[in-house]
Amino acid sequence: MTKIRAWAAPKAGAALEAFDFDPGALGPEDVEIAVDHCGICHSDLSMLDNEWGFTQYPFVPGHEAIGRVVAMGPQAKGVSLGQRVGLGWNARSCLHCDPCLAGNHHLCRTLQPTLAGRHGAFAERVRAHWVWVMPLPEGLDPRESGPLMCGGITVFAPLRELNISPTARVGVVGIGGLGHMALKFCRAWGCEVTAFTSSQSKAEEARAFGAHRVVATGDAAALAALAGQFDLIIDTVNASLDWDGLLAALAPGGKLHVVGAVLEPIPVPAFSLIMGQKSVSGSPTGSRGAIDSMLGFAARHGVAPQTEHFPMSRVNEALDHLRAGKARYRIVLDADFS
Repeated sequence: MTKIRAWAAPKAGAALEAFDFDPGALGPEDVEIAVDHCGICHSDLSMLDNEWGFTQYPFVPGHEAIGRVVAMGPQAKGVSLGQRVGLGWNARSCLHCDPCLAGNHHLCRTLQPTLAGRHGAFAERVRAHWVWVMPLPEGLDPRESGPLMCGGITVFAPLRELNISPTARVGVVGIGGLGHMALKFCRAWGCEVTAFTSSQSKAEEARAFGAHRVVATGDAAALAALAGQFDLIIDTVNASLDWDGLLAALAPGGKLHVVGAVLEPIPVPAFSLIMGQKSVSGSPTGSRGAIDSMLGFAARHGVAPQTEHFPMSRVNEALDHLRAGKARYRIVLDADFS
């Protein structure tokens, strides 16, 4: 078996180094993808630093891959050799547990992420079970579509799963890698969209992404003036916020939905929920069906992330750029192994 060239960290927080590995025999239901482009997600940094406690080293990050099918196991389905495809956070699910049988493969009890217990897509090739290998619609630019495979579905899924109507009033907290795509999806969905940002320098960009209005995250008076207005607030940041103020901003039956990995507990006063029949919820990426829906929606409505590109050989420079908070707004690595 020909070895796969990749970029891997030897230990937590270390710079990535050139790394070759033998992937072994291709599984009967697996697909091998030649990686052309791979987005960098903040989850790659969290895994690199072992913030969640289950990273295995040497660690090859990468879970927003776009490439071409170059090999298929004899029982693989749904794609064909040479086809342009995408791969996101998930690489394998059991297909027989209750969530899988209900179509919620992303909630599988033995779900295997693309970069946990296996090597990710900062590599010339990556493998996954055929269920998680998504054909890329013709209307999407493969150079720009990698971030849709994780970040895109993360902010699209709440609109689909929570049955948000196109007349809903939606707030998006945080105008970064996730938030700027949330603004685009919510506006294309038909919603009235409010952007909450801690950086007023992003106000005009937020409007360009789809926000009808922009509110400063730390402005308690401005938030209080919005009491009772929102059917949905999507929190995309991993920081503590004015939770009482956000709950008060929800309309009766409104939902505060968390997709940013806030590490501190969120205080939720019971009466804030009970009296307005409000709820606090969260979600991971999305099912295979949800991802297909998201890709089709993005192609139809021209939704794409704003990206910066680095050659994969400059991956450490790209990671430092993300760590410094300078990414505008998603980084994509272009494979340059040859």
